[in-house]
Amino acid sequence: MKKQNIAWIAGAAALLPFAYGMGATALIGSTGYRVMKRLPERRGIALTFDDGPNPVYTMQLLDLLKQHQIKATFFVVGQHVRDYPEVVERMHKEGHQIGIHHDNHTSSWLLTPSMLSREIKETHRAIFDISGESPTVYRPPWGFMNAATLFVTRPYQIVLWSHVFKDWKINSCEQGLLEGLRNVPADGSIILLHDDGTNRGADDRAPAHMLDKLSIYLDEAVVKGIEFVSVNKSNL
Repeated sequence: MKKQNIAWIAGAAALLPFAYGMGATALIGSTGYRVMKRLPERRGIALTFDDGPNPVYTMQLLDLLKQHQIKATFFVVGQHVRDYPEVVERMHKEGHQIGIHHDNHTSSWLLTPSMLSREIKETHRAIFDISGESPTVYRPPWGFMNAATLFVTRPYQIVLWSHVFKDWKINSCEQGLLEGLRNVPADGSIILLHDDGTNRGADDRAPAHMLDKLSIYLDEAVVKGIEFVSVNKSNL
């Protein structure tokens, strides 16, 4: 085999991981096919929370949402669902939407198609076993997708976000979260927040700081008459 052919094959092989993960994420996100970054009705604000349930912070969050009569969407980790079923049961009973994150919060870039399918199916099963309802929405951890994502997730709407504030870090919560929330327009925006801080790279107590700022924001937003909605079937 000629040296130039070997070099070409080696170069192509080196690009495969990029194309499978990062490239697929960029392509799918840019086309917008089956990916929601803003509510199609272009009204209200959707509060969405990733990485829970957490036995402490998610319960406090549910108290806060109940106080303001707000429905939200929770993208849950399957392992946490099995660990804290009572939290998910409360989510469901209080009318919140429950969507799929991953079973172990693993990046899609590290998953084969069969592994990705398992992450989703196991989380689906965990949610259904508690709520009796099948989830209809899916959010990949970090928003990372791969070349198999659209095929594997065909039954679900992929939901990303229009606004994210790095609230998994305490410094970000304290320095810019409240002002960032105040500046979110009520035109179908989808806000991404986190009710669990146990994942790698996050601060364990960041959700406590997020809840403090969210409480202030919701007090102000309700006075202003801002409408909050979940990402439900009527929006799909």
